[in-house]
Amino acid sequence: MYQWRKFEFFEKKLAGKCSIPEEVSGRIECCSSGRGKVVIGCDDGTVSFLDRGLNFSYGFQAHSSSVLFLQQLKQRNYLVTIGEDEQITPQQSAMCLKVFDLDRMQSEGTSSSSTSPDCIGILRIFTNQFPEAKITSFLVLEEAPPILLIAIGLDNGCIYCIKGDIARERITRFKLEIDNLSDKSQSSVTGLGFRVDGQALQLFAVTPSSVSLFILQNKTSRGQTLDQIGSNANSVAMSDRSELIIGRPEAVYFYEVDGRGPCWAFEGQKKFLGWFRGYLLCVIADQRNGNDTFNIYDLKNRLIAHSLVVKEVSHMLCEWGNIILIMADKSALCIGEKDMESKLDMLFKKNLYTVAINLVQSQQADAAATAEVLRKYGDHLYSKQDYDEAMAQYIHTIGHLEPSYVIQKFLDAQRIYNLTNYLEKLHEKGLASKDHTTLLLNCYTKLKDVDKLNVFIKSEDGVGEHKFDVETAIRVCRATNYHEHAMYVAKKAGKHEWYLKILLEDLGRYEEALQYISSLEPSQAGVTVKEYGKILVEHKPVETIEILMRLCTEDGESGKRGAANVAYLNMLPSPVDFLNIFIHHLPSLMDFLEKYTNKVKDSPAQVEIHNTLLELYLSNDLSFSSISQASNGEDLNLRARSGATATSRSGSNGKFIAAGKDSNKEKDHLEKQEKGLRLLKSAWPSELEHPLYDVDLAIILCEMNEFKEGLLYLYEKMKLYKEVIACYMQAHDHEGLISCCKRLGDSGKGGDPTLWADLLKYFGELGEDCSKEVKEVLTYIERDDILPPIIVLQTLSRNPCLTLSVIKEYIARKLEQESKLIEEDRRAIEKYQETTSAMRKEIQDLRTNARIFQLSKCTACTFTLDLPAVHFMCIHSFHQRCLGDNEKECPVCAPEYKSVLETKRSLEQNSKDQDRFFQQVKSSKDGFSVIAEYFGKGVISKTSSGPTGGS
Repeated sequence: MYQWRKFEFFEKKLAGKCSIPEEVSGRIECCSSGRGKVVIGCDDGTVSFLDRGLNFSYGFQAHSSSVLFLQQLKQRNYLVTIGEDEQITPQQSAMCLKVFDLDRMQSEGTSSSSTSPDCIGILRIFTNQFPEAKITSFLVLEEAPPILLIAIGLDNGCIYCIKGDIARERITRFKLEIDNLSDKSQSSVTGLGFRVDGQALQLFAVTPSSVSLFILQNKTSRGQTLDQIGSNANSVAMSDRSELIIGRPEAVYFYEVDGRGPCWAFEGQKKFLGWFRGYLLCVIADQRNGNDTFNIYDLKNRLIAHSLVVKEVSHMLCEWGNIILIMADKSALCIGEKDMESKLDMLFKKNLYTVAINLVQSQQADAAATAEVLRKYGDHLYSKQDYDEAMAQYIHTIGHLEPSYVIQKFLDAQRIYNLTNYLEKLHEKGLASKDHTTLLLNCYTKLKDVDKLNVFIKSEDGVGEHKFDVETAIRVCRATNYHEHAMYVAKKAGKHEWYLKILLEDLGRYEEALQYISSLEPSQAGVTVKEYGKILVEHKPVETIEILMRLCTEDGESGKRGAANVAYLNMLPSPVDFLNIFIHHLPSLMDFLEKYTNKVKDSPAQVEIHNTLLELYLSNDLSFSSISQASNGEDLNLRARSGATATSRSGSNGKFIAAGKDSNKEKDHLEKQEKGLRLLKSAWPSELEHPLYDVDLAIILCEMNEFKEGLLYLYEKMKLYKEVIACYMQAHDHEGLISCCKRLGDSGKGGDPTLWADLLKYFGELGEDCSKEVKEVLTYIERDDILPPIIVLQTLSRNPCLTLSVIKEYIARKLEQESKLIEEDRRAIEKYQETTSAMRKEIQDLRTNARIFQLSKCTACTFTLDLPAVHFMCIHSFHQRCLGDNEKECPVCAPEYKSVLETKRSLEQNSKDQDRFFQQVKSSKDGFSVIAEYFGKGVISKTSSGPTGGS
């Protein structure tokens, strides 16, 4: 075996000098440790307890003769001892097993100051069934408390097992025998070890000539032999992985349940073996000088963590994180492990970085501590210019060491390969930031390593996502002209905006961009069109409009939905949402909106759409790209020529082009106005009270752009007839003005007759000769009796260009009509006067003269009149029986009289309804006649005097 490195990872504790207290007077037979104390059993039967400083705590007499074995339990504060007591009878053995409860103390004898733990169980080890033999080994396993499993090894190859609750004497005994022991002198059980494997309980047993394993499933289980070599006492131990360790002069052997495992060739007689925190403890006898050597082996790292020459060792314990060696002369040595930082400093000073790394990994130090060691190792290699190996160490620190620490070291162009490797690992572990992604992509581009760039761009993690910041990768690839890679990342990550930005701004592949937008979900496609629509409309207006039509109408879908079509349209994008993309391409906007309105008749946004279309139709300053391009082309050709002749020709050509341009522009303007008028009419059906556009906006647009036809249509639809004729007046269109009044001034068709009065006033204030028009206007005023002649005369008198001959015939006819009316009124007055005189004469006659009743027949029944009879002043006579109960009024004249009274009451009631009176006056052609009628009926002839105040 090669020579192992030696280190001083352990140091002496308790100032390096300590000894067993004098209170321990007997010879030490056995030792144990646990629960923060050291327990020592002596040949005088006493048991002593030592504290952390190996000071005497207390002691008591456990056995009368000698304490051979003892064990401090870990789960419960119990102490189990085996020793010799007084022999009661010759047949009984003096060897006893006792269990002490160290938490329960009791006084010894008469002295109250002397106490001892309570002995809760005493058991005779040897019985008739279990004959007496020399005890050579002892071990206790704590199962579920208070159950104990005690194994006692004998010199005859037998193992006595006691299982149960000793305090309650509920125990079972069974015996195990080691097979194939031909030499009885080699049959002593020198070591025992329990192994718990799940529910299975196993027991290792070691003799000088064998290693056996018992599976304790029942009381009579037999063991199997693992090896034909064994070991002496004190050179048997168990590792923390439940491996059996035995020491022989030539080597140290490890055993599993299936046989011998690894062995370590440490020469020398192994007096003691132990296991401490992953270290192998070994006391090796030095035959040359009679001293012992105490070695601590780190088997994982193949080094000697501590080596010390000591006196003759009698016992070895581990407690308080220290190793305690008790010498034969009762001196003691306490050894403790140094802290990790001290051990690492020791290794760093010797540049033993690999040992340091193995050390921290084997002792399961935290990841941060391991990363720090790796960093120092990487710094060491970097200083030696071993960059590849240094980077290998730095890569192991990812996740703990700040990446900028490593990156800064390798930014030099000579080490770009190492830097690339580090950044790749950083991305693989998902710890890269945006800056790291940028740096890695720049490394790829500088190296022109397209293969690695492809692998990196197409790499994904376990859930199908990229291991880097997508937007950063896209920006870097764009900046370095790796557009295809940027497009791949954008498409894979669903970054549609970036994908289209590359296609449109960097590559100018407009058709491909349109195809990509068509493949997106409608909602996402709408967003992208809003973002990049301006560029698309500029270069591919027709195709862009087709996509917008699909988005806003969903071809083939709306027709299938039937009654739910309106609700479905509400869910689709509105064309209004895309108006901004046509800001510099208004003809394309007009084309798009026309197609939409032709296809969708009941859009929720039809008012806004119609408003926009009206503005486009009626505006005079829309620029068409085709025209501008044509003119620009001609200009360029003209500029290419030189000379006076060329200049004159270019001037004439310029005039021709300008004339053609103006002609086309005028033609287009008229065509748009026709479309605007059609829209004004079609969007205001007769069944709707309000149009499907903003009327006020439409009026403003018509006025701003001098669109007379549209303005007249709107005024007429809104019944603003006066505004209609005002338009004709403003244009001095006399023929159209009269024609309009004929159409709108006919009251029989719902027109406004007062328009003729406005028209007459217009001609009266015109200041030019308009005799023909005035005569025609007077015809309609006379026909409908719209104005009295005096008003007509006053109105026309303001126009100095009109002569009396214009109204001569009109005045003559009106005077003739007035004369006839006066004559008719005179005859009616005479008639009324005669009737009134007759009535007054009759009333006077009734008041002053007697009335003679000469009727001989009843007016009701026409029979001869007899008494009793009733005569009325109206010269009607009736039988009293024919009148019945009504004797106060004539049945013949009463209805007419009641009708007159009812009329009078109605007139009096109407006289109180002022609103009706004024309405009749306002609506009548001659308001004076209405007032005269009310006076004639006596409705307002009476005047009531108001209350008078006192003087």
